[in-house]
Amino acid sequence: MIEKLKKHRNAVFWIVEAVLLIASGCFAFAVIGYITLALSLLAIAILIALYRLISVYGRKNAKSARIIRTALTSLVCLGLAFFAVIEVFVISSAHTDKDAEAPYLIVLGAGVNGTEPSLSLLERLQAAKQFLDSNPETTAIVSGGQGAGESISEAECMRRWLVENGISNNRIIMEDKSTSTYENLKNSLEIIRKYGGDTTGRVAVLSGEYHIYRAKYYAKQLGADAAGVAAHTAYPVLRTNYFIREAFAVAYMWIFERYLGHA
Repeated sequence: MIEKLKKHRNAVFWIVEAVLLIASGCFAFAVIGYITLALSLLAIAILIALYRLISVYGRKNAKSARIIRTALTSLVCLGLAFFAVIEVFVISSAHTDKDAEAPYLIVLGAGVNGTEPSLSLLERLQAAKQFLDSNPETTAIVSGGQGAGESISEAECMRRWLVENGISNNRIIMEDKSTSTYENLKNSLEIIRKYGGDTTGRVAVLSGEYHIYRAKYYAKQLGADAAGVAAHTAYPVLRTNYFIREAFAVAYMWIFERYLGHA
């Protein structure tokens, strides 16, 4: 009976490991944009394997194995608790603020495939058009430089799409030098000052819903009163991937940028 239970436990272990590794590989190599979810599944597979190794080690070294298991479990619990705290901030900010109207709308860039907007950027552009149609006096600052694999800057891609979809070119200002969220906001606020706007007053910042907390955090650091305008991520699994990824970005922002400053 004991041998049957051991065989059953072994079978379950290998099945779970196989499913996690296959799913991780699929998200990493078969689809685009899910790398954080792939790494998360891989981390879970490694964690389960570690507990399995500790269990095997404990057959001859029970006391040492118990200490190692307790230490590992404590680290995992601390990590999950920290992750949960971050997600509370991220999720609670993942919406468009009430009374988000402002003279300037900063649209934060995302990837460009050649000259075409990626899905994330397209969702932001659709939200930007809706906001600009509802607020005809608002000027848009499209913000984002040119990265690897991009034939034009994110700002230029956004400008083209908005103009092609009925937004006057006179209402669009490009900021095409930034390479990070902090630079997006810093450079955009400098443009607002250049055009005579009040950067300590109300500005609207548009990004994916998962990104609103960090965008508003940086805007506040830079002295702006920012209202968040959230673009909805259509695919639930992709949205989950982005929320997990954002937790790591916020952790880096809280821990490292706070003490080391911005690159």
